[in-house]
Amino acid sequence: MARVSAAAVAVLVVAFAAAAAAQESCNTELPGVLVGNYSGLNCQPVWNNFVLRYHQDKNNVLRVVLSTMYSTGWVGMGFSRDGLMVGSSAMVGWIGRKGLPHVKQFALRGKTSGKVVVNRGFLVSNSNNHDHTVVVQQARIYVAFQLQFSYRLTHQHIILAFGSSIPVNNKLTKHQDKTSFTFDFTTGKAFVDGSFPYGLRRAHGALNLFAWGVLMPIGAILARYFRRMDPLWFYLHVGVQFVAFIIGLAGVVAGVALYNKIQADIPAHRGLGIFILVLGILQILAFFLRPNTDSKYRKYWNWYHHWSGRLVLFFAAVNIVLGIHVGGGDNSWKIGYGFNLAIILLAVIGLEFMLRTRWSKESEPTPTY
Repeated sequence: MARVSAAAVAVLVVAFAAAAAAQESCNTELPGVLVGNYSGLNCQPVWNNFVLRYHQDKNNVLRVVLSTMYSTGWVGMGFSRDGLMVGSSAMVGWIGRKGLPHVKQFALRGKTSGKVVVNRGFLVSNSNNHDHTVVVQQARIYVAFQLQFSYRLTHQHIILAFGSSIPVNNKLTKHQDKTSFTFDFTTGKAFVDGSFPYGLRRAHGALNLFAWGVLMPIGAILARYFRRMDPLWFYLHVGVQFVAFIIGLAGVVAGVALYNKIQADIPAHRGLGIFILVLGILQILAFFLRPNTDSKYRKYWNWYHHWSGRLVLFFAAVNIVLGIHVGGGDNSWKIGYGFNLAIILLAVIGLEFMLRTRWSKESEPTPTY
């Protein structure tokens, strides 16, 4: 029992020391040469003694300082689109044999050294490499670089690796060790690849896109352009909108569960989602509070129901586009929703033209709806 207790104490001491060392790394001031261009960064220990300092500004410029213990060799940080090393692009830094700093981008096109190509890759530098640098201080290496993205990074596949040999002629030797994880640049949390709730994020996006971006517009089209099919249009309109609301509510529940897991700081997307949900609830209540057609309050109800419905459709479309953007949706999401939106808009334009042509032929006043 004494041996077990001693072992447990030893484990706790080691764990405490490791945590203290990691915290000390974040509290340690950056080398003086980095102060200015790389001040005010967030800091997060990510792997072994690797520490990631970062900041992403409103122009989607990402400043990074990656530090770790160092004696010789190279240190790299890769950005992957699918979590795999092959196909990723990496920023790699080292101190050359003559003591000069080097920071280069490499395209990792394969697992052999010949497939690791210098000055190639999908990363875009925010400068002419003047702000990219490497500093070694107190046995730690600091690899500093700035990248320009066309979108705001949220959950990004990251690969960290290091090698013990100094690159010659920009040829990287095989890494001595590496790791991969998903890093949330909005919260500073790292997820071991496979633990990030991608299924939940996909369910949230798919349910809401189908409900608010497909079914809701179809329900609105039925109400405006198919009133001649009375009373069928009414039952179809109510049925489609009710099903859309239930599916959309499930999407909101998935979104809340996703937020509770990753605590993503996306106030615009979340705020719009809450606003759309409230309008959706008001639309459901409108069905039960609908006055008779001969009621003096009917015109006010019509105004409220029609315009709140239009607001739902407009802000839902905006929030779907925003959600695809901040969620890092690939081209299939963008193309799919873009095609869906184009079809709906073309259908509305065609049906509106036919409706107004019929009104002009019938010489009747334009209905309030």
